[in-house]
Amino acid sequence: MAIILFIALPIISIAIKLCDGPGETWGHVVDHLLLDYIGNSLFLVFFCGILVLLLGVSSAWFVARYEFPFRKQMEWLLILPLAIPSYIVAYTYAGIFDYGGTLDLILRVLDLEFIRVDIMNKTGLAFILGISLFPYVYLSARAFFINQANNLLEASTMLGVGEVKTFFKLMLPLARPAIIAGLILVLMEVLNDYGAAKYYGVNTFTTGIFRSWFSLEEPDTAVYLSALLIVIVFALILFEKWQRRNVEVSSSKSNNHRIHRKRGSKGMQVSILCFVLIPVALGFFIPVLQLIYWTFLTAGKVFDMDFIMLSVQSFGIAIISALITVFFAVLLIYFAKWSMLSFFKNIAKMGILGYAIPGAVIAIGVMIPTLAFDKWLIHFLDDWFNIHTGLLINGTLVALVYAYSVRFLAVAYNPIESTSLKVHSTIPDSSKVLGVGNLKTFFKIEFPLIKAGIFSALILVFIDVLKELPLTLILKPFHINTMAVKAYQYASDEMVMEAAIPSLFIIFTAAIPVIFLNKLLIRK
Repeated sequence: MAIILFIALPIISIAIKLCDGPGETWGHVVDHLLLDYIGNSLFLVFFCGILVLLLGVSSAWFVARYEFPFRKQMEWLLILPLAIPSYIVAYTYAGIFDYGGTLDLILRVLDLEFIRVDIMNKTGLAFILGISLFPYVYLSARAFFINQANNLLEASTMLGVGEVKTFFKLMLPLARPAIIAGLILVLMEVLNDYGAAKYYGVNTFTTGIFRSWFSLEEPDTAVYLSALLIVIVFALILFEKWQRRNVEVSSSKSNNHRIHRKRGSKGMQVSILCFVLIPVALGFFIPVLQLIYWTFLTAGKVFDMDFIMLSVQSFGIAIISALITVFFAVLLIYFAKWSMLSFFKNIAKMGILGYAIPGAVIAIGVMIPTLAFDKWLIHFLDDWFNIHTGLLINGTLVALVYAYSVRFLAVAYNPIESTSLKVHSTIPDSSKVLGVGNLKTFFKIEFPLIKAGIFSALILVFIDVLKELPLTLILKPFHINTMAVKAYQYASDEMVMEAAIPSLFIIFTAAIPVIFLNKLLIRK
């Protein structure tokens, strides 16, 4: 219960802060800005949602159903766009389409007239977010298609139904819960985005929260905007629950084989390969090649001892945050198991709701109680011990790591829980019958069996902390920096080329674990 309260404290703080009333600029925000925030956020949610469904579902079906050249390579290449934060993709495409940018240079070499493409608007932002986030839908849809009972497809073929009709009438409806689950993750990431939206000049809820807190210096207004964003996010979660309320999918255990992939004509195979290459090229190869080109131009200015220290800081913060978050996740899962009260299992699930809350909102929720505690502690030490101190928690790594734990607990919780569920209860029960306690049973028996899930959780949290921008911008200590913040600062100062090296550092650090995790996922 203490862990749950600890994790829920930011949201509770925002709810309590609402009772203080809105700030002085709330009326101005409602009259002139709120409709813009809502309209732009809904626009991004709608058009990005359509794009990720088109790219994610179609790619998943082709990879699961058909044989074509380089299929195994494409299976993991389609995940790699997740290794590039959307704000970095936004910087690279802005540089590509800018006057004097890469596209302009290529067209000049080919002696063609430059066609100006204005990507820095909300349509361009929806495109950027779509090509960055489609792997969420791809992963969930692919897992369903690969493991779907093969007898359903065989029955459809025996009844004379073609491939297209089978996909739309049979496979797509059955895969709907998995697809919607991936889509909800995408939409939450869209609402969480700050770096790309700020750079493209699109007013969204997250940029509005930053503007209210830092530019208008109105924390109360930022809190009210945060509360509205929480309502929208939870509406998405409730929609996901509602749409599968009457859905039940089952398959015959006697014939639950994986899909037998079809091998079409050479022309068909090449066409599928070209189609599947499009999202990979847009979401990974083009941004990475652009960043590598910029790296050669700016390596002498950016790569120095300060950069090495910055990389060490980023690694250190990510590793510490991952270890603490995984520790909390293990405690939640196993305390709920060891408890004699069955309802604790449901209460423990409440601890993972933090991932549904955008980073900027969690940052504000963390600042409110930590600032209040610091003020109380300063007065207490001054009055009772005559010790004069500054802020001890707010503006330190303690507050930042705490916020990361709240935000990414679900990322650690889910793989550990799914691995622990595969350990049959008779195994630890046998140990307890022999008189061994819970802790010793865990370390001697259960931990070796679930260590793959724990390792996966550590990698996932590490990657997410490394990429996180809005939360880090608000809570990072003044003297501490991360690669994500450095890349954002370069881009904000119109030094997009200089942002290439920290961006590539994030990408390649995240890409290696992503490939490793894909091998774990596809292992039988």
